[in-house]
Amino acid sequence: MGELRHRSEPAQHRNRMHVFEHRDPGSLVVRSHPWSVSRSDSAHRYYDLRREPGLIRAGLEDFRGWERHPAIETFYRLLEWLNGSESELETNDCAFCGPTANEHAGVAKALQCSGRLMLLFRELTLNTDTVRVHAFTDRLALALSQEDEGFDWGVAGLTIVPVRFTALPGAAEDQLGCQLMLSFWAWGDAEDEAMANLERTLAALASVLRDAR
Repeated sequence: MGELRHRSEPAQHRNRMHVFEHRDPGSLVVRSHPWSVSRSDSAHRYYDLRREPGLIRAGLEDFRGWERHPAIETFYRLLEWLNGSESELETNDCAFCGPTANEHAGVAKALQCSGRLMLLFRELTLNTDTVRVHAFTDRLALALSQEDEGFDWGVAGLTIVPVRFTALPGAAEDQLGCQLMLSFWAWGDAEDEAMANLERTLAALASVLRDAR
């Protein structure tokens, strides 16, 4: 699951959506945007979902086979909104792992499912302003910490990762910036329960992202 650390939360926001600063060892590697082929799996390709929104439902391999669960429709709709005309953000990567044996000893459930969503400002120069990206991340974390009172079986992990935005003009150092990796986990004792808790987790993410600025 990786190393997780709680973000600071006011006392009145506990027992709601759990939000963490996720320390992913891979997050120190500088990524590129746009990218072409995944370093971890040569079968994975970059899809420009703003230009080709139909690929959200047709081209995301990780989600195939799980479509009977409402959580996947919730995720597809989130991607469609993020990459649509009403959003100031876009996505350039996502991943999903369906229910498998729980690897986190601190959670009393048999199964876990997990995934990630990479977010960036579609006006690329904004991503080179690290103060802006950190402020956006902090606002998102606070909003998530206020979501879904009493929900214990879903977690959001936030990681800021370095990126070179190769479409920007100038020298290589002028293209350096960062983006947000939004990771998520949900748990259950059976597949349907884990996926139902994932749907609840994703619904909270969708709610705050629609209000994020």
